[in-house]
Amino acid sequence: MTTPEEKNPTGAGAIIALLAFVGVIGGGFMGQPTIGLLSGLGLGIVIALLLWLRERR
Repeated sequence: MTTPEEKNPTGAGAIIALLAFVGVIGGGFMGQPTIGLLSGLGLGIVIALLLWLRERR
């Protein structure tokens, strides 16, 4: 049983993977899939860090 004080952590790996995939697709339409991948990864990592900071409190 979980007590009210325990929180279940949010997994952010799916967010990182999804944004990387979307970045590749979006970058592919613009002729720059590598830049799309890097920007998607960067945005995914930033969102994962924000989720981690929010849950830390």
